[in-house]
Amino acid sequence: MQELIQEIILKLESEGQNPQTHFEGMLYSKPMNYWDYIQTDALINLQTQRTNLPDELIFIMYHQINELLFKMILWEIEQVAFHDSLNAEFFSSRLDRVSRYFDLLSGSFKIMGDGMEVAQYMKFRNTLAPASGFQSAQYRMIEFASTELINLIDHRFRNSINRNTPFKHAFNHLYWQAAGKDHKTGKKSTLITLFEEKYMDTFIRFMKDYNTRNLWSIFKSLPEKERKNLNLVNSLRHYDHTVNVSWVMEHYNAASKYLESGKKSAEATGGSEWQKYMHPKYQRRVFFPELWTTDEFKNWGEQNLEKHKILSNLDEINI
Repeated sequence: MQELIQEIILKLESEGQNPQTHFEGMLYSKPMNYWDYIQTDALINLQTQRTNLPDELIFIMYHQINELLFKMILWEIEQVAFHDSLNAEFFSSRLDRVSRYFDLLSGSFKIMGDGMEVAQYMKFRNTLAPASGFQSAQYRMIEFASTELINLIDHRFRNSINRNTPFKHAFNHLYWQAAGKDHKTGKKSTLITLFEEKYMDTFIRFMKDYNTRNLWSIFKSLPEKERKNLNLVNSLRHYDHTVNVSWVMEHYNAASKYLESGKKSAEATGGSEWQKYMHPKYQRRVFFPELWTTDEFKNWGEQNLEKHKILSNLDEINI
């Protein structure tokens, strides 16, 4: 005990703090409870329904759980992005954590797909417009932190955008902007206008912070030995496929069950043409393009790539 006390004293002194003050404070501190530490009361009182339909509460809590997982994902990515002496082992371990979070997200769509009555959803969803899951700021930040900005630009504009392009201009040509604009007039929908009013400045700052710290840029800056680490490459491929194919398709299938039930041409609450926006075969969004073969990239979202996710060697790809 004396040894432990001495270590605490040395730690506090190294931080410029008075050990005696801290020890005196311990005399009056309350014991820690689970509910205080987790903030249980605050957490379970964060649901506000807009209707009296029971399944709306499930819908709200499900999306809140998603946002908590998104925060966990961003936290893990930050550990990689700002690591002082990054190596393949640490990089891979954190990516595997992130993939497990997304695996959990992918499997969780059964909660909505099988856990809500279609009739209830089709009623309460109309009270949500123009809100949409499209407006998840954390998910957009995950994208910015995962890959170089050019890989998130609408394919039609990639040839006109490079590293010298102002961030605001690049932002206006991101792939998901197409889901929030009138294709004929170019006018932005209320969905995207409100989203940008709330988060535009935050997004631009985040894009700048991760311009060279995103996972793809960091991987390419590693020494060749680390880049050739098979476990790391497979971790990157697994993450890429999980986020941009598996999770997206689970979301797509869950949306299909509700939006196409009795209303074949139903729009998403934000008004987007959700089938073409969501399906990976249209967007062909890939975080780490050089880690996929030509055939895999060509068939992105159109076939099951599960068997291609694990490489036994690196001869098939050019890195």
